[in-house]
Amino acid sequence: MKSYKLIPILGIVLLLPVSYLHAQNTTATLMSLEEMWKAAEVNNRQLKLSDLHLQQSKIKVLEAKDHLLPELSLGGDVKLNSRFLLYNEGLFSSPQNVPVKSYGYGAGYSLNFNLFNGGKERINIRMKREEEVRGQYEVQLEKHSVKYNIAVEYFDLYKFLYFRDFLFAEIAAENKQLSLIESLHQNGIVLKSDVIRTSVKLSQLELSLSDIEKKIDIRKQRLNVLMGRDQTEQLEIDYKRSQEMESIQGSDYTGYLDIALNQSPELKLMDSDIKSSELNISQAKAARLPKVSLYSTYNYTYPQISFYPYSNDVWGFGQTGIKVQFSIDNLYKSKHSIALARIINGEAKEKADSKKAEVSLQIKEAYLQHEQALESVKTADKNILKTTETLRVIRNSYLNQESLLTDLLEAENALLEAKFNLITAQTNVRLSHIRLLAIVGIL
Repeated sequence: MKSYKLIPILGIVLLLPVSYLHAQNTTATLMSLEEMWKAAEVNNRQLKLSDLHLQQSKIKVLEAKDHLLPELSLGGDVKLNSRFLLYNEGLFSSPQNVPVKSYGYGAGYSLNFNLFNGGKERINIRMKREEEVRGQYEVQLEKHSVKYNIAVEYFDLYKFLYFRDFLFAEIAAENKQLSLIESLHQNGIVLKSDVIRTSVKLSQLELSLSDIEKKIDIRKQRLNVLMGRDQTEQLEIDYKRSQEMESIQGSDYTGYLDIALNQSPELKLMDSDIKSSELNISQAKAARLPKVSLYSTYNYTYPQISFYPYSNDVWGFGQTGIKVQFSIDNLYKSKHSIALARIINGEAKEKADSKKAEVSLQIKEAYLQHEQALESVKTADKNILKTTETLRVIRNSYLNQESLLTDLLEAENALLEAKFNLITAQTNVRLSHIRLLAIVGIL
């Protein structure tokens, strides 16, 4: 057995019934892995942040669409007029004082509707939509990451709870064996060293139990954090349910790879980056095109001092027409912008190819780990049978003074380690499959 270097626990723990230790808090929440996943989807803080980012991207799409609407403004003013001096015979001649009101006011509207702007506004909408789609892929990726992290902590907890049971049983058996060896020592059948060795092993088991208890508490706390619950909230899992460890038979490596190419959020993110970079090229090219807009203005002013003959009456004047603007300087200024956008597009494509190779390698690794875990379960099952029989034979031979205590202790440790290995292999089967599902994007 792999020894655990730990802080000793109180001896009184060994005097408590196992049933009491297993039922430390009957009010604790009993949750399955699927229930933890559902709780995390609602309350996990990281997922809440991802959802808020997604909501922002949706609002940005609506904001971009708002730019397609016409610009309409209403305005008005009140003013004080100076004397209206008209220099008929030059600036240095005596001016003619044109009678106008000493005050004035005006009110009107201005309308501007973009008919064509090189498609920049509509391209911008498509870019914002692509950002929204990218945000959805990021949420999916974050969900897979959170669910996998929960699975890691869940199966660690599952494993350590079984380890604790094994240690409880081993400590109880070792206490009985210590009593037997002490009795044999008193009768002069075994040496004092056998009593000491057995006591030392019992102390090591108690230290290991203390370490396992701490690890169990840490895993529960981590699961509460991942589910968005209070860290100190009580939590229990039904680790005795055999169906929790049923092996899920999946597709072969090629099947998983095909699924990943269509559903992996990581690969979809790369495709989204390519589309965004292509839209950036279109946006840079759009700067070279003319801008066409429809405009309309109308204003009421008092007094009329803009046109001759002047008047102290209220007057109205407006214009409606089409305005065309063409920025000649953009023909050469946009050259480098387009070149930069094309380089970014090429970079996005290279990253996508690199990510596909990386995901392919991850799938292969996870698939082989799953296959190895299945083989480990078979090997661990056989090892349990072998070490159990070995321990039975050595225990009988020790009681008959045909073998040493060290042989007996080693056989006991081997059986305990075999039990540990079996539980570890079983958890690795399920966890490796969950990792595979997370990589391909169907967890």
